[in-house]
Amino acid sequence: MSQIGALFRKDLLLELRQQYSFYGVVLYIGATIFVLYMALESPESRVWNGLFWVVQLFICINAVAKSFLQEAPGRMLYYGTLVSPVHFVLSKLLFNALLMLAMSTLSYGLFALFLEHPVLRPGPFFGLVLLGGVSLSLVFTFLAAIAARAQQNAAIMAIMGFPLIIPQLILLMKVSMAAFSTVGSFPLTPILMLGVMDLLVVLLAAILFPFLWKD
Repeated sequence: MSQIGALFRKDLLLELRQQYSFYGVVLYIGATIFVLYMALESPESRVWNGLFWVVQLFICINAVAKSFLQEAPGRMLYYGTLVSPVHFVLSKLLFNALLMLAMSTLSYGLFALFLEHPVLRPGPFFGLVLLGGVSLSLVFTFLAAIAARAQQNAAIMAIMGFPLIIPQLILLMKVSMAAFSTVGSFPLTPILMLGVMDLLVVLLAAILFPFLWKD
């Protein structure tokens, strides 16, 4: 746990020092939502929900996918002499999950501020936003770890990401539609499925990353 904490602090300090990366994502969020406001102003519930999750997807790509790609090969070799690969990948998963929680909160706040807020149950919807942000960040961190060891990074991310992310995104859209109506309750089975998928991604990352580390 001490290694995970030290690696997490390292990533946090790097993010604080290289603030252009963080503020670049914040600018992307603000500009995208403002353009949607100028174009749509008051979209209907389904359009609002679909746009929100598509924006979440691209926020995650901009904020999370770079986590492994920015690590130089020499630095990775140096980390290999200090920490175990499992601790390294778990620290990346943790940091990116917390980063995406912050970005998801900001995105939802700006959506509610600029676009008419049709969500009738904001509490459960916000909880799903946080869960969805974490789920997307875990998958993209796992994909970034694999792509960083390949020569065609962008191609690997696109090829592997599409079949993994699209079903997850559709599931999030369908579940979140329950927040736009006061009738019925939130379906628990898909939410539990998301939680199980998150655990599987963490488990796969912990099992497979040591083999990538040795490559």
